[in-house]
Amino acid sequence: MQLIDDSGNLFGLVNVVDALVVLLALAVGVAGVALVTADDGADESAPELSTTNATLDLGTQPEAVAAAIEAGDTHSPGGNSELTVTDVHVAPQGGDARVHVRVRLRGQGDNGTVAYDGAPPRLDRSLKIQTDSYAVSGTVQSTGGGAELPTRSTPVLIERTATVETAAATEAGQTIDFAGRDVATIESVTSYRTGEPGQRRLAVGIELVTVGEDRPRFGGQIVNEGATIPLTTTDHNLTGTVERVGATEPRGEATTREVTLEIDRASPELAAAIEEGDAERVDGRTVAEITGVERENATVVVTSDDGNVYLREHPVDQQVTITADLAVRETADGVLFRGQRIQRGSTVRLDLGDVTVEATVRSL
Repeated sequence: MQLIDDSGNLFGLVNVVDALVVLLALAVGVAGVALVTADDGADESAPELSTTNATLDLGTQPEAVAAAIEAGDTHSPGGNSELTVTDVHVAPQGGDARVHVRVRLRGQGDNGTVAYDGAPPRLDRSLKIQTDSYAVSGTVQSTGGGAELPTRSTPVLIERTATVETAAATEAGQTIDFAGRDVATIESVTSYRTGEPGQRRLAVGIELVTVGEDRPRFGGQIVNEGATIPLTTTDHNLTGTVERVGATEPRGEATTREVTLEIDRASPELAAAIEEGDAERVDGRTVAEITGVERENATVVVTSDDGNVYLREHPVDQQVTITADLAVRETADGVLFRGQRIQRGSTVRLDLGDVTVEATVRSL
């Protein structure tokens, strides 16, 4: 029997063309069933993946490590879990860097939660981040929310004692950089003499880049009045006590007050050294200027042999009455001179260049 006869039939029974059509239809059908079966199997075996965001406190890290941490860094502890850094906040603390990061966690979803590396990212859970450049770990501070840390600019006024050189190098407009990031901007600087050679008292207004919503933090420290802010970098040492939060200028309105000062018993040399026009200036700013000087013999109390008390002129010492214009700030609580409240009876110190005097406020 011929395989295909003269009429084109296979084994004389079925037309060859018809047979090929049937075989092609069967092949397509089998392939379709296999594809559907494979898809069903994949749906059954592939776990459902979900993501959530979290904030990690990495504690203190060396400055070089803090500088290496960047948004976009990833870490996978295994399986379907993956961590991606989405935001970074760095601040100085104790010679190192305090680091907070925002991360996106991906893992298997279960009843609305994300199982990252085998467990949900619970508060205070420790998570690792390991890349080719660094390996750190931190505790979960919060979960949910967006991909960015709750950072903001917090204005503060910081006071500290500094050297004359540090005071001269601290200027408004300077941006403070740490670990490759801008962490603060100096908005105002007021310098006062302290009475100690080579020392100044600084009142520095700063805009801090803080982290936290209700209670902003900088370098692990909650920013509030009386707190010590650790602002020490390679180029700046402005660690000091917070005097104000929400403002970068000293309290009150800056003005000039005419005051009457008195030195009760001055030596003739001191009395002669104080002259009208003498002034105390700090960094080009006039703090006090003498507008008038009166001198007379000082009086002393003496007691006679019979017990009577008398006022007598001192044979040498003089009483010096000084009229001076002082740069002060007027506040609701009183008048501030060099940041300290003064009133009648207060003692003020004036550095007039060639001579330093301490006098009592008689009127203001």
